[in-house]
Amino acid sequence: MSEQGRGDDVYQPDGSDADNRPTDDLDPENVIDEPDLDDTMDTGYSPPEKPLGVSKYGTTGEEQREGESLDGRLAQEVPEEDPLLAGAADDGPEDNGPEEDDAGAERAGRVTTADEEPGAARNNRVLGRDVGIDGGAASAEEAAVHIQEDDGT
Repeated sequence: MSEQGRGDDVYQPDGSDADNRPTDDLDPENVIDEPDLDDTMDTGYSPPEKPLGVSKYGTTGEEQREGESLDGRLAQEVPEEDPLLAGAADDGPEDNGPEEDDAGAERAGRVTTADEEPGAARNNRVLGRDVGIDGGAASAEEAAVHIQEDDGT
């Protein structure tokens, strides 16, 4: 019984782990911090929507040598918006928004199918009726529907 090794006597590694460490560089696929180092071509590239800085001063060598004038720099500055005046400007017809007369002032409620007799033959017209505004929040489509008076033309 004493001839067979027991417990820790069975396997004792030679040296420590510091002696057995690899000396070569790490394989990029096995690096935890940087995913897909080898897959730069597989990632894809999305170019910007428009070229940046092409219309600005200083993109050519001659412009860089001459330098930009102070007037040119000041013309590029955008003034900070005054919070007291924000929203004070009257957006007139030049804002290209919808005309105020296009939609009625009164919002329509939910539109459901019109009550028809159960045995009546259905025709191709779509019938519906306004059942009022629901107690919950309306969807964007429902909120966009307004009642417009017929002008008779």
